[in-house]
Amino acid sequence: MTRPAVERTFVMVKPDGVQRGLIGEIIKRMEQRGLQVVALKMVKPSVEHVSAHYPTDDVWIKRLGDKGFNVFNELGIDLKKAMGTTDNLEAGKKVRQWLIDYMTVAPVVAMVIEGIHARDMVRKIVGPTLPNKAEIGTIRGDYSVDSPAAANVEKRSIKNLVHASETKEEAEKEIAHWFSAEEIHEWDRPDHKAMF
Repeated sequence: MTRPAVERTFVMVKPDGVQRGLIGEIIKRMEQRGLQVVALKMVKPSVEHVSAHYPTDDVWIKRLGDKGFNVFNELGIDLKKAMGTTDNLEAGKKVRQWLIDYMTVAPVVAMVIEGIHARDMVRKIVGPTLPNKAEIGTIRGDYSVDSPAAANVEKRSIKNLVHASETKEEAEKEIAHWFSAEEIHEWDRPDHKAMF
């Protein structure tokens, strides 16, 4: 990682991506953009491991609740009736539990991706969290059809195929949570000389 813009980020193919046979397609899209996989493993995570992956602070949990509320407000659905509460912290706790339930139904594929502006590049490739907001050409836009409203009404997580770290701090925390230093490999892609 000699160039200043080279960074690492954490990416995970979620259970629905594994179950649908999209592991190779997701990795292919990263590699085609000049990003490289420097760590990779399939894991059937425990509830405890997944729970430790997600933040536990009230600000983050309230944000989860707000996301659900925003979807219902856009569609004119009664919050109390759909979520059983109008309190964003209480709703966020429910959504967090749905995430944990979802992430433990099947194996996941965890990876560390390295490259120029890796975090931003991966987030563009993956597309927005909500499948209905994801552009065609992104992973979620091409392969995810789930509805956030349906997920919340059905009291489950949105099936959106892949997780990608949002911030540098989040990437560092998630990489350390899923990988030991010995599992991350330094290597050079010969085609990088032609790219940058």
